Formats: sequence, C-alpha cells, structure tokens
Amino acid sequence: MTHPLSPPPKKDPQRVTRPPELPPVQRSRAALGLTAAAARGVFALQVCDECGAVAYPPRDACGKCLSTELRFRPVPDGGNVIAETVIRTSTDLYFRERTPWRVGMVKMDCGPSIVAHLHGDVAVPGRCRMVAKLDKSGNAVLMAQPEKWSEAMADDPEWRELTAHPKFRRVLVTSGREPVGQAVAAALSKAGAAIIFVGIAEPWKPFPGEAQLRAIPNVQIMPLDLTDTSSVSELAGEIGGKTDIIVNTVDHVRPGGFVDAGSLVTAREAFDVNVFGLQRLAQAFGPGMRARGADGVNSAAAIVDVLPVHALANSPDYGFYSASAAARLSLLQCLRAEMRPGGVRVMGVFTGPVEDEWRQNVPPPKVAPAQIAKAVVTALAEGIEESFVGDVAKDIAARFAADPKVLERELGQ
Repeated sequence: MTHPLSPPPKKDPQRVTRPPELPPVQRSRAALGLTAAAARGVFALQVCDECGAVAYPPRDACGKCLSTELRFRPVPDGGNVIAETVIRTSTDLYFRERTPWRVGMVKMDCGPSIVAHLHGDVAVPGRCRMVAKLDKSGNAVLMAQPEKWSEAMADDPEWRELTAHPKFRRVLVTSGREPVGQAVAAALSKAGAAIIFVGIAEPWKPFPGEAQLRAIPNVQIMPLDLTDTSSVSELAGEIGGKTDIIVNTVDHVRPGGFVDAGSLVTAREAFDVNVFGLQRLAQAFGPGMRARGADGVNSAAAIVDVLPVHALANSPDYGFYSASAAARLSLLQCLRAEMRPGGVRVMGVFTGPVEDEWRQNVPPPKVAPAQIAKAVVTALAEGIEESFVGDVAKDIAARFAADPKVLERELGQ
C-alpha cells in the first residue's frame, strides 16, 4: 500500500548529496521503438503484420511466423498479475540504493507475459493496467498499476522514479507576464509544488494579472530576463541549488517571413529570446540540476520547454518564429542527452496557436493558457517527454509523422 509523501525536512548542509546513478542503458534498435512510444505516453507493443501476433520483448522477427514485418502499435493494456517478488539487494548501483523494489509477472490480455515493475497498490493475484514509462536513463520500462487510480498512488516510490511529479518540488516558471506562465504557476501550486519561483522581466513595470499571480499560494516573484546573461546568472546563484524543475514559458512571437522588410531584426529578437534565452537558462541551471538528480524526495527532476508545434514544420507567415522554434527543438534534443547522466528529464510541450495580440489573424481553434498548464502538469506527473496541446498541434504532429514533405506543401499554400 502506498504511503503518502511527507514534506521533506530541510537538508543538512553537511550531508553528502547522493550522486545520480542510472539503470542499465543498453537497448537494441528494436527496443527503441518501445522507448519512442513511451516518450509520448503511449503503451504500444510490436504487432506482426502477417499473423497479428503481439510480441514482447521487442525483436527483429515474429516468434510465430518468423515475419520481419513487426510494427509498434497501441494494444490493450489490461492484464493479470500472476506472480511477484521483492528485490532486496542488487549488484546494480542504481537499484542497490532504491531497494526494496517490487517486480512481477503479468499475463497480458493481448497475449504476451511480461516481467514488469509493480506499483505498490497492485494486488497479487489481481487485475492491473500496464503502462510504458521512461526510466532515469531515458529508456522504456513497463509498470503494472492498479486499474483504478487515486491521487495518493503518485507517491509510490517506484512510480515517482519514473515521473517528475511536482509534489514537494521547487519549480521555476521563467515568465509570469503572460497568461500562459500565470496559468502554469497556478496549476503547479494546485499540484503540490513546494515553491513556485516566477520570473518577471522588468519587475518594476505593472502587467495584467499581476495581483492574481501574487495571490497564488507558494508563488515567489523573482527578477528574470532571459535576454540578459547577468540576470539569469544572478538568479541561478540565488536559487539554482534548490530548483528541482524548470518550466520555460518565454515565447517571442512576431509575424513575418524570410524576405520581408525588417526580417533581420525580427530574426535577431526571436532567436535571442527563444533560442539563446533557453541556452542561458540551461548553462546557468543545468550543471547544478544534473548533480542533484538523486537528491531525495525533492531531487532535481525536469526541464520543460513550452514551444510551438511549428518547430516540426515551418509556417511561412511566421517564418523566423517557426525557425527559432525548430532551433529550440534541436537544442532540447542536445540538452536531453547532456542532462541524462544526472537522471534529469527534458520535456517538450508543443502547442497550437495561443490567443494573443500577435496572432489575431490566425484562425481558430486556438489553445487556452489553462490547457497548456494542464498539459505541463500532466507531462511532469506522467513522465511524458513529448506532448501536444490542442487540435492544431495534434493534427500537425500526425501529418508530420505521416509525411513531412506533404505537410511542408500544405503549410506553404
């Protein structure tokens, strides 16, 4: 049975910070298909195109008909737990520091039997629901959870290792001047974050929603301008050692294409905020977070970037804005690899157009700030590496997966 988490005590400055260790990282190319699905929060297994058999573990040929036409597809996630054991000692450094660890055998409704991590509230024997999660090394693992979920179940130690839940963690939201940042701060407070540091550029200047932002429980307003290296460094010096999660909500939007008059100025501004701002943030906070990836209940857990879905494919009406988003996406992939040794996750929340003064001419549907805030908290609570918010974002992501060249032509018409 899961025991609810208690707020962690103040850290003893003389106590050694537990160094981060990773679970085994080796995976075959076939197994990385399972990782790709888990990164998007999807439970998918290999299904044979020839005979329809569901295969696990991932392999290069079907075990029934020997066909090589195996594709990862969503499958029914129900099953029965038929056996369990508790690992109390291990030669692996990661698991040695986290024992006891519960594992079991699950007979899936879709066919295969799977050795999986067991949530503390799963009964044996009994029904369960299988989910695919990313572990600290960024690889997919399977976990059996109860069919009916309750809020306290997120406190299970094994589950918390596979997510970046904000409960009792200290979060930095990089911009509170816009409705998105304000909504994210409110959602994080509701999710149980211990402190929400909210960055404000030019804090002497009033802005809409300021009173409501200051009234959110556990919010602390901090001066932060991502275009100013000194501002970012000073904030990192003040709170960098106790920041567990960063949610980057800064977004500089301007219309205009590649050959439009004044496009060079637009490009410089877009890249300075959206790209180099992210770089300043990562360079100032990244090393400290990477060193604290195993620092107890409120260990460093994740960096989340809220970026437009046109990072996947350029929208010519917002050409340089889309290009800066594509650069952000590329840097997130680099940052993900650099933060992985510390077990710190790097997540992208891709959004459709938001209703603001720079996108008045963009037709609906548009995304409400509350939708983005909910997606950010869900990504953290579920450990989802890439999520898409709104009908436009989901549609573009699906068309990009089908054929990027076709999508380019559609957006360019």
